[in-house]
Amino acid sequence: MFTGLIEGVGRVKAIERAGGSGKISVESSIAPTLTIGASIAVDGVCLSVTSYGEDIFSADISYESLHATTLSEVKVGGSVNLERPLTATAPLGGHFVTGHVDCKGTIKGFYSDYDAFMVVSVDIPEEFRSGLVHKGSVTVDGISLTVSKLTPLGFETSVIPETLKTTTLGGKGIGASVNIETDILGKYVLRYLEVNNDGKGGKRETITEEFLSKRGFINK
Repeated sequence: MFTGLIEGVGRVKAIERAGGSGKISVESSIAPTLTIGASIAVDGVCLSVTSYGEDIFSADISYESLHATTLSEVKVGGSVNLERPLTATAPLGGHFVTGHVDCKGTIKGFYSDYDAFMVVSVDIPEEFRSGLVHKGSVTVDGISLTVSKLTPLGFETSVIPETLKTTTLGGKGIGASVNIETDILGKYVLRYLEVNNDGKGGKRETITEEFLSKRGFINK
């Protein structure tokens, strides 16, 4: 489990592909703090460390992760966002991030808002848009952000200057692909609404006053 608060930007030293899977090696100052088998989020993708040294670590990439995320597009010399897992004693400064990327999105535009923040517009596939909520959380390349506006094809998010400076997002251009993970809490709500009370599927149930009263959330 991660928070979406990026700890640093690493530089890709090698990327290998064998069959349908792959392996990535990244240069980073956090390398010596890792252990074999430890989880690490690379551009928001949860990977397991297979080796590490003083300034570099390697991790295997499964077929699914390689083909469903932007890790299939990274180049040697490129930069990636890095985050180590959340610990029980660490403050949760972002939101709960699993590192299980839902889909790839496409950056459609940048503009400055009245607070001089950078607003980033991202399009995502239709089947994942239901996981977006206005003012809800979303992860972009491992970065915990807030949905400032829902758009017909995706969402907009306001990014503070510090995030642009300390992550790879500031170097992205229009048309760039980014990894998207929608809020895990929203996923559970959507799944609950997809099944009826006996859990066997069927007619979608909507949240109404009667629905909430029946389950003890409100008193009529």
